[in-house]
Amino acid sequence: MSSSLTQSDKRGVAGDRVFSALTVSAGVVILLTLAFVALFLTVNSRDAVYQEDQGGWILTAFLDYAYPLVIGTLIASFIALILAAPVAVGVALYISHYAPPRFSKGIGYVIDLLAAIPSVVYGAWGMSFLGPALVPVYGWLHENLDFIPLFAGNPSQTGRTIFTAGVVLGVMILPIITSVCREIFIQTPKLHEEAALALGATRWEMIKMSVFPFARAGIISGIMLGLGRALGETMAVALVLSPGMLTASLISSGNSTIPAEIALGFPEAPPGSERQAQLIAIGLVLFLITLLVNMTARWIVSRHKEFSGAN
Repeated sequence: MSSSLTQSDKRGVAGDRVFSALTVSAGVVILLTLAFVALFLTVNSRDAVYQEDQGGWILTAFLDYAYPLVIGTLIASFIALILAAPVAVGVALYISHYAPPRFSKGIGYVIDLLAAIPSVVYGAWGMSFLGPALVPVYGWLHENLDFIPLFAGNPSQTGRTIFTAGVVLGVMILPIITSVCREIFIQTPKLHEEAALALGATRWEMIKMSVFPFARAGIISGIMLGLGRALGETMAVALVLSPGMLTASLISSGNSTIPAEIALGFPEAPPGSERQAQLIAIGLVLFLITLLVNMTARWIVSRHKEFSGAN
């Protein structure tokens, strides 16, 4: 018996070592992949910022090209986040704490189905239905709020604007944020909820005192995950936005985002050309923005965890 237990222990130790080696290898592969992507983007974007026949660095010209695209990407993503985050948290709360059990599963299933719809379908919906439906809204905003720069300029007659793209992105990231928040809300310790209710708290007071503090880090993670999806979305935005002169208005045609610019311009860019280098360079910019967003999200989540632990 002692000998067999010893052999079993040895097999267990060997299994632990193999599993540890596999997990470390998986982590190394991810880091190497990330490093190779960054290296590829950096090397192939050199011609967009440095050309010897033009006197060396042409960084200013590239920044003039990239700046409107970066602003358009950030504006569309934050519009999506502002519209989707409150709705997603509310829907997640309804599913986890308000809806009857026979309804909550069905509603959760429908929300999850939204994430399975291809982005090109969202883009076609935004281009053919949502955009024209928002044209009267853009006209009203221009007539009544044109003193605000975001609503100045001639309103689009097709509805294919950066605001429409932001609304479409908001619908696309809604199921992501909802799913994450719902799972976190469900995991709130029942004893905490029952204790709050036993002390005379209403359901909403119980949610504020027990659910939100417990789920704060998870809510932030879900929102940042949705923001990352919005930053990188390509086809839906490319279908919704119409080409034209770039403008600072949310209701005028002509704005674009980095993913849409790459998707529309890369197939026509000659291999090895300055145009291709420009597109790869703005891809590097998007890579850095996404990396910064994820690092910021991790920092915020870790701070909230430390704060919760201290309390």
